[in-house]
Amino acid sequence: MAADLQELYIRQLMAGHQRAPEVIIAWQGGEPTLMGLDVFRRSIELIDIYRRPGQRVLKTLQTNGTLLDDEWGEFLAQNQFLVGISIDGPRDIHDRYRVDKGGKPTFDRVMRGLDILRRQKVDYNVLTTVHAANERRGREVYRFLRDGCGTEFIQVIPIVERATPENLAAANAGWGSRGKLRALYVLDGSLVTDRTVAPDGYSRFLIDIFEDWVRRDIGTVNVQVFDTTLANWVGEPGGMCVHAKTCGRQLALEHNGDLHSCDHFVEPRFKLGNIRELLVIDMVNSASSARSARTSTTR
Repeated sequence: MAADLQELYIRQLMAGHQRAPEVIIAWQGGEPTLMGLDVFRRSIELIDIYRRPGQRVLKTLQTNGTLLDDEWGEFLAQNQFLVGISIDGPRDIHDRYRVDKGGKPTFDRVMRGLDILRRQKVDYNVLTTVHAANERRGREVYRFLRDGCGTEFIQVIPIVERATPENLAAANAGWGSRGKLRALYVLDGSLVTDRTVAPDGYSRFLIDIFEDWVRRDIGTVNVQVFDTTLANWVGEPGGMCVHAKTCGRQLALEHNGDLHSCDHFVEPRFKLGNIRELLVIDMVNSASSARSARTSTTR
């Protein structure tokens, strides 16, 4: 992201939250640490310039952890980042799909990054994707995250990769993999990849976690999907957009200034606009109005 675009976004974001006591800014990708620390240092400087006096800015980073070192750890601790580490379970599970661009396993590098966060006393949580390789090993994965990673907060995301008959073979080989046939993932198609979690596999994964969690970890380990379920049960909003009445509250900005209302729908057909041409607040209000109109016409 160009420096002027970085400043433009932070200025617009803070301007749109003048009355808010706190603002959340999240960095994710791809892999955001590939941008280097200087980009993050510049972001902190801009946040301090444009935030209202007394306004709190919560900073989060989602990373695979492979590039974290002591310099990163010191920076994240000093600036009070909440870091999400992506890890799918013990070594054999994690390395099944989470490999680098050369196809090499990443488990040891991820755990090294996690150790840095713990040593630097950086707040962290864990994000685990549920797929064909771990859907029947929920209890094992949960215990590894709790005991091996020492996490007190766990997010789980089911992997469902849609594909068309024409691109299924390329998709199974790997979205965006090198070669003559290169497929980029879009939310389209009536088929799913081999990596996709089965419906009964995902439910079994959650049940296995719940049975372990409910017996010993209530109040000490937070599992996001359980927290959200309980919140909805008692009539409170949960922390997961897929269980909310409406979606579109998690803005995603691309490097070129394109703004989307959700990081799961970063495709041209879901683009709200570009911040070089329109204000963030105007695009968000326009999208909210459109959602309200659609809701009223379906009642």
